Amino acid sequence: MRVLVTGGAGFIGSHVVEALAERGHEPSVFDVRTEAGADVRNPEAVGRALAGIDAVCHQAAMVGLGTGFADAPEYVSRNDLGTAVLLAAMAEAGVRRLVLAGSMVVYGEGRYTCPRHGVVRPGPRAVADLAAGRFEPRCPVCGAEVAPGLVREDAPADPRNVYAATKLAQEHLAAAWARATGGAAVSLRYHNVYGPGMPRDTPYAGVASFFRSALARGESPRVFEDGRQRRDFVHVRDVAAANALALEAGSAPGALTVYNTGSGEPHTVGEMAAELAAAHGGPAPVVTGEYRLGDVRHITADSARLRAELGWRPRVGFRAGMRRFADEPLRAG
Repeated sequence: MRVLVTGGAGFIGSHVVEALAERGHEPSVFDVRTEAGADVRNPEAVGRALAGIDAVCHQAAMVGLGTGFADAPEYVSRNDLGTAVLLAAMAEAGVRRLVLAGSMVVYGEGRYTCPRHGVVRPGPRAVADLAAGRFEPRCPVCGAEVAPGLVREDAPADPRNVYAATKLAQEHLAAAWARATGGAAVSLRYHNVYGPGMPRDTPYAGVASFFRSALARGESPRVFEDGRQRRDFVHVRDVAAANALALEAGSAPGALTVYNTGSGEPHTVGEMAAELAAAHGGPAPVVTGEYRLGDVRHITADSARLRAELGWRPRVGFRAGMRRFADEPLRAG
């Protein structure tokens, strides 16, 4: 297939391009980093890029939690307007296969179980609780302690910040495009992706990049809250392989199919910082007790559907991946 990879010069997109080429496809990169005017918000440029294309792998996006609500217009412009322009151009060009870079952030807080009330969905954590160091969500019914679990694709969406809201909107746009055109759309809801080529020294990067950047400066990684927040750290090459498989397999026409895309190995942020520091030979992490509004406490998802339906298996385990990542190159933010 000839595949247009938007954001194909970025962190994840560049690995997707490599994975597609290795599997015999013809990836075409569309990215503002490599070509003036190659912006998914530019209808003329997108239309030209789609000529002769069989499928689109849409990685271009503004990512991360950002620096405050002032970023909202830029997130909506790049992520949602950009996706709408791309999908309109695909409808016009007759391109009917799409894989979207989704995100687990659409779930908000993960799945929790209360001993009295079963599965519950805690609301956003109160500022007073965070400031007092009370980081764990409580049962919204009785206030009891709750146990975190794995989230499945059928869980209700509950975006807690601007970035999350735009990622959910992208999925809704993709679903509307599929229904209107008979196209096949897949959203891969990425977990915390890390690996070579992550951007450094930028407030929009992932936590793994923050820690690596600190270690490169000879500083201790600064771990927010108490370091016990749970995440699923998945290697970028495994994510790239999932994109290739999703493009090859396609999906049901006229609908959006969603897959959680994680390693299946939940670890705490503190564990990740300690693994990186030990492998890098740098100073040990410092747990600061700081917090960011919009962050969730625990989010780990069940990726069994992706494994069962597409035969995907992550190849890079947590400790081996962190040991490699500790000295792999980063890119300028």
